[in-house]
This record gives sequence, structure tokens and C-alpha cells, in this order.
Amino acid sequence: MIDVRPSQQMRDLGVVQRGAGILAEAARAFDLPAQRDEAERVVDGLFVAMERIGQVHPFAKGMGIAAPQIGIARAAAVVQPPGDAPAIILLNPRITDCSDEMDEQYEGCLSFFDVRGLVPRPLKITIETTTLTGQTVTTVYERGLARLIHHEIDHLDGQLYTARMRTAVQPIPVEEYRQTGRAWAYE
Repeated sequence: MIDVRPSQQMRDLGVVQRGAGILAEAARAFDLPAQRDEAERVVDGLFVAMERIGQVHPFAKGMGIAAPQIGIARAAAVVQPPGDAPAIILLNPRITDCSDEMDEQYEGCLSFFDVRGLVPRPLKITIETTTLTGQTVTTVYERGLARLIHHEIDHLDGQLYTARMRTAVQPIPVEEYRQTGRAWAYE
């Protein structure tokens, strides 16, 4: 049996890989509720992709996927928290506040899954999203969930986690990463 690299496996599952222009562009917001049908189609596509990916790789820390990662330049993402918590749908998400308190943890990305990177992020973020009916909702997320959601919002802003890493820090090969299958640790 041929050993397939993790990034190739994600590519085979339909995940756009680093270097594709769509990952470096800001995603277009939805005009809700006018574009509700389109937003629902995009979100459905994200859930289908997550299901496909989840059958191949376990995500102990939870997982997220943004529309640009499946080739759609729209401001939608889905985050599946660890455990049995319901998925979080993000439409037109925008970070409105971040705590000054930061921590640094390893992250992976479906769009370059062969490495993991040590990324500093705020421990608490406040975001605004739009519902399918056009209402604005404000939610506060903390710790691991804040990290997952921030990562996906970065995708919608055309930014990969490597842009947030400290200058001298480089991603490490997934083979050297020793925390697969474990949740992020917080004091």
C-alpha cells in the first residue's frame, strides 16, 4: 500500500491546498436574508466536506472548515467543537474584541496538513455573525473554541495561521508533532 501524505489526502477529499489564490483573498459577505438560499447551499457543502474529512481523520481538538477551503469565496465557515457539542455556523463573522491575554498552541490546517504550527492567539474573542434571517448575533468564545473560530475567520480574511506565527518559529512536520489525539491544554 502506498503511504499518502496528509496534504494529498486532504486534496483528494476536495480541500483546496496552500498556494491556491482563493486562500489568499478575503471572502465575499452574504447579503442576508436576500442570499439565504445561497448561504444554506454553501453551509450544506461545508457539512458534507466535514463529514468526508471526519471519516478519514479524527479531530480530538475539534475541527473547522471555511468556504474558501472548498473553493467557494464566500464568508461562511463551520466549526465542530470537540465532543458532542453542536456545530457552530459562522456567516459573515467578524471579530469585534479580543482579550489581551494570549496563549500559544499548535494548530493544523486542512489546506497544508503535513505540518503543525505554534500559533499565538487571544484566549477570548467576541465575534459578530449574521443569521440566515439577517439578524446580527454577538457571541464570546474562549480558549480552544476561540482558537478554532479565530482560525476559520482568518481563512475568510485570506490569511493562513503561518502569518500569525512568531518570526523565528517555523511549522514542524506532522511526524514530529506529538499531540495528535489530545485536546489543547489550558492552565
